[in-house]
Amino acid sequence: MVAASANLANLRSTSLFSNRPLSISMLSGIRNSFMLPFRNCLKPTPLRLASWPPHGSSVVRAMSSSSSFGSTLEESVKSTVAENPVVVYSKSWCSYSSEVKNLFKSLQVKPLVVELDELGPEGSQLQNVLERLTGQYTVPNVFIGGKHIGGCSDTLQLYNRGELEPMIAEASGKTGQT
Repeated sequence: MVAASANLANLRSTSLFSNRPLSISMLSGIRNSFMLPFRNCLKPTPLRLASWPPHGSSVVRAMSSSSSFGSTLEESVKSTVAENPVVVYSKSWCSYSSEVKNLFKSLQVKPLVVELDELGPEGSQLQNVLERLTGQYTVPNVFIGGKHIGGCSDTLQLYNRGELEPMIAEASGKTGQT
């Protein structure tokens, strides 16, 4: 460790505009003076390749600010999942989420879709709550009949085994919805 830090302290490069060597402290000053302003300007923006959801589907794009902390947000997730036969927590740009949404569309099922990337900071808080509740951080995060079934591959496996449609039918019967 000491040898590595000694080597790092001796690291030098040549400046583009002179023959004067650059030291780590000079590079640090450059980073501080140039990179921070750029960091503020380069905020990622969502890339929209296609419009989702298809006409007639339910999508949650915003949630009330009262459910933005801890147990209140957890209770919101639990009640959303309990009150809707099929719920998909998704990100609009995620190909796996799109695959699950398209599967449900082909089955003529209209899930409640919660696009986490369109909720601002609350979306990441909600994703953390989902991880705490399900052990799964990734999207899509799919619930049927109040039960967490997993992600894209889990949903496709249920479909391929012929278990998904009966599960949806049972869940829709409980809530009276499709």
